[in-house]
Amino acid sequence: MTEYLLLRHRNQGEENIADLDTYLALGGFEAYKNIVTTMTPESVVEIIKASGLRGRGGAGFPTGLKWSFLSNRFPRYVVANSDESEPGTFKDREILEHNPFQFLEGLMICAYAAQSEVAYNYCRGEFWELTHKLEEKVHQLNDYGFLGTQIFNTDYSLQVYHHLGAGAYICGEESALLESIEGKLGQPRLKPPFPADRGLYQSPTVVNNTETLTNVPLIMSRGPDWYKSIGTEKSCGPKIMCLSGHAKHPGNYETELGITFRELIYDLAGGIKGDRNLKAIMPSGASAPILPANDEVLDTPLTYEDVPNIGSQLGSASIILLDDTVDISWAVNKTMKFFKHESCGKCTPCREGTYWMSHLLGRINSNVAETKDIKLLEEVANQVTGKCLCPLGDFSTSAVVSGLELFREDFDFHLSNGNQSIQDVNI
Repeated sequence: MTEYLLLRHRNQGEENIADLDTYLALGGFEAYKNIVTTMTPESVVEIIKASGLRGRGGAGFPTGLKWSFLSNRFPRYVVANSDESEPGTFKDREILEHNPFQFLEGLMICAYAAQSEVAYNYCRGEFWELTHKLEEKVHQLNDYGFLGTQIFNTDYSLQVYHHLGAGAYICGEESALLESIEGKLGQPRLKPPFPADRGLYQSPTVVNNTETLTNVPLIMSRGPDWYKSIGTEKSCGPKIMCLSGHAKHPGNYETELGITFRELIYDLAGGIKGDRNLKAIMPSGASAPILPANDEVLDTPLTYEDVPNIGSQLGSASIILLDDTVDISWAVNKTMKFFKHESCGKCTPCREGTYWMSHLLGRINSNVAETKDIKLLEEVANQVTGKCLCPLGDFSTSAVVSGLELFREDFDFHLSNGNQSIQDVNI
């Protein structure tokens, strides 16, 4: 993209956009002021619906539609999900560090559209220093009159609060996040009811991802038609792709939705480290099925509708590259250790399933497994899938099921090669 719309600190002349006076000089909060003084909340919702903006946190649900689902009860709340904990995801942190006011403006516009007078930003526990800086930004907004009571001499009032988590991955799930804000154990709720009906403090609540909200001021200032001109018909707007693993140049890449894996990996990121062959792609961190790096996959557009057609999910676009030295059974074992550690333990299939899958994968990687262990691994994964309150259970089985289906030879290798590793063979 010729202009950064989300990572604006990378644009020439906008390097200091984290400073409030700089952000204001660049047109910041003009959309917010116009909305509060001249528009109805309902009209804001309709504009976001018309833009085609979809959630950037993983599910890709239409944002305006989500806002329109709020029950007709008050008070209402809006919550920003800044609990960025997915392995391979680091986009939200860059936004919060370097373009915080655009994010906060999006959160404040969302609050006005939801007719909410209280907004929360739930930050990952490891972001403690960043959270303190964000609190200082909110104090500035209060001093400038963008927050508080009777904003812009209207009847509208709004306060923004930050809530620091304690590092639990499960609190990225919206209902567990709400439980955590309420001071309870961070565990998912039974749904329905959904947060739009009974969310924070049993009141109607909107929960949106950091990157999602950062798109909102763009739409409100430039219009939904402009926004829909970026990306594809069903996946509109800019998207930050987090590229890690064996990329020559890992990092955040802001692109239009619709760029292919090949263009991202080879044109923008310079290809694979050491010019080795690419073996596999994890398109959404640890939470989506692994993909083989064949031509069909590499030429697939990165959109919410195209990636599912090849057997995975775009999710938060936390793309991890694995070269031809990687033992996929080792990679799956690493992801399973993560899910075993992060399971909240509320659902028996997830609590017990992640333990046993981790145990079996450990046996496989230690070259002490038998054929029956791989069969048992498949059976346990099938017993976990679709049987938990939140997606963590399904996430934990994605790499197992796809790994066994597409890279079975990497698992079978450990049954007959003693202490030898795949790296010994491939390097």
